[in-house]
Amino acid sequence: MANNREVLLDVRNLEVSFGSRSKRFVAVKNANFQIYKGETFGLVGESGSGKTTIGRAIMRINPTSGGDIIYKGRKINGKIDKELDQKVIKEIQMIFQDPQASLNERAKVDYIVSEGLLNVNKKLSKEEVTQKVHQALREVGLLPEFASRFPHEFSGGQKQRIGIARALIMEPEFIIADEPISALDVSVRAQVLNLMRELQKKRDITYLFIAHDLSVMRYITDRIAVIHKGDIVEMGNTEDVITNPIHPYTKALLSAIPMPDPAYEKKKELIVFNPLYLDYEKNPPSWTEVEQGHFILANQIDLKEWL
Repeated sequence: MANNREVLLDVRNLEVSFGSRSKRFVAVKNANFQIYKGETFGLVGESGSGKTTIGRAIMRINPTSGGDIIYKGRKINGKIDKELDQKVIKEIQMIFQDPQASLNERAKVDYIVSEGLLNVNKKLSKEEVTQKVHQALREVGLLPEFASRFPHEFSGGQKQRIGIARALIMEPEFIIADEPISALDVSVRAQVLNLMRELQKKRDITYLFIAHDLSVMRYITDRIAVIHKGDIVEMGNTEDVITNPIHPYTKALLSAIPMPDPAYEKKKELIVFNPLYLDYEKNPPSWTEVEQGHFILANQIDLKEWL
């Protein structure tokens, strides 16, 4: 299915490290995946797995120490020319995890939403900017008159909508959503997810959705990659990975999802993943396609056992 689709983003052998020499820490190792235009691709893993690091590397916030990030056929990591840099700033936007921390409390909403736009398009008149701010606020379900208020006057869900409006005003093609609902009340989460879906249909936006919760991933993503300590260990269509998990780490993540059935919850066994069981010294792992579009990182011995 995916072969004839347009690849918007291609991540090849990506490595991101911090520190140097003896203090060097490799946060992401050899990450490979493609994101197709118009889809929602998910990166799922526990805290510290490297999923946000990948998102920030695509945004050019974290420098990369190896591999390539190809956007629309052009390499965007490392040194790039000014014209491509401007294109990336405009077309790739990020929605952050904590709306409280990502909005400037001292600035009014109209400044927060329009700031990025003013940086890339200095020719716009004041009226045009105001018009675009009001349009962006309406699209995320907020009133245009909210533009003259400060962030502290809003609830968490409304603040996240302001964050989405700030990304939307740039008319992006690709949005990286970094745990966009984890800081919100449960009652508001579905509203924000539904809003993101609506905007995707209306504007033909492609998402990289980062989260640690597989139940959220099942609802919003088309394909997912499961990441553990910097390694992508399983990848495929969301439904295939969730209904037929093969890597023990994916199984452990799935076993942690709470179920609304108390009888089932009582009997449920939590799976704990111990990476020490994986002996990769003698038999290094490689990518294997176990069914169409469903890949596992494993050596042949482990794969036989898991299958």
